[in-house]
Amino acid sequence: MNINKNSLNEVIEILKKILKLSYVLLMIFGAYIILRIIKELGIIVIVLRLLKIVSPLFIGIVLAWILNPFVKWLEKKGVRRVLGTTVAYVILIGALFLLIQSILPLLYNQTIELVENFPNIFSSIKEWAIDLFNNIDSSVVNVQNIEKTISLRLDEFATELSTTLPSFIMNAASSIISSVGTFVIGLVIGFFLLLSCNNLGATLLDLVPKKFRNTASELAFNINQSLRGYVTGAFFDALLVFVVSSIAFAILGLKSALLFGLFCGIMNVIPYAGPYIGGAPAVVVAFSQGTGTGIAVLLAIVIIQTIEGNVLQTLIISKTTKLNPVTIILGLLVFGHFFGILGMLLSTPIISVIKVVVKYFNEKYEIFKFI
Repeated sequence: MNINKNSLNEVIEILKKILKLSYVLLMIFGAYIILRIIKELGIIVIVLRLLKIVSPLFIGIVLAWILNPFVKWLEKKGVRRVLGTTVAYVILIGALFLLIQSILPLLYNQTIELVENFPNIFSSIKEWAIDLFNNIDSSVVNVQNIEKTISLRLDEFATELSTTLPSFIMNAASSIISSVGTFVIGLVIGFFLLLSCNNLGATLLDLVPKKFRNTASELAFNINQSLRGYVTGAFFDALLVFVVSSIAFAILGLKSALLFGLFCGIMNVIPYAGPYIGGAPAVVVAFSQGTGTGIAVLLAIVIIQTIEGNVLQTLIISKTTKLNPVTIILGLLVFGHFFGILGMLLSTPIISVIKVVVKYFNEKYEIFKFI
């Protein structure tokens, strides 16, 4: 009996791909089950409360982690760590001040403008929807019932929004003030952590048993490299989308262009689903201003996201995370289900860390030989 080696190799390759996919699905399913159990036990609520309490410490750790490479670079140039840390903080606070001074008033004015225009926006959307259905053959679809349902839903939403908006704005203002206080405390904590950042890693390693220190050190290095690459890439990617979107929206005459551009930039951190979530409000408001404006804004978003998805994502995000698109999408679904938008924002870096850990132990102990 003759065996076709090429066909056999193709079958083996297909089986390997199936095994890899099965492994990914198993990991996602396992994560879903664990998160489900945690949610049922109420552990998520407790964790979120604890995170809220220790959020200044978390902010401080993140700031120290981000600024540490710059301070270390200054040290190599002969600058003492105390002075290097001070220089880093002066630059950070100066950049934040300039950002707040230049952008915050614009964002505030555009937010107020958007809130004041809500009734006109809903009225325009309602008229646009009615005009659209008037062009549909009433013998095929019961247009009148659909028009009544849409009008009723929009009126209900507008009434509910006008009722809850004042309290929402007050709560948002209170949260912003509280967040500013938390961030300031985080800045102070971050300064002292940055001063002792060199000794901090060694101190934490001392807590690990001696026989596991090398493993812990290597694993921490790999996780740090993966996360730093992702955070840096995602930040510049989101910043670029924010700037380009804001300029495009302003040129096309979209109201509150900076506000919608900022939302597009933030949501762009979410892979695949982010651009749709970020662009949808801008498109809706644009169509309420006119069909031409709506089409122009929609085209602008499509062009920006096409370039971003095919160029920037490939050059920046994909090289740092190296995650399978199926893994990212399933992760978004699982984390989004449990934690909403916040979960979607954090899903990719969390999955990246899990991948680094699994890959490290797999290479060291050959747990999954087929990967």
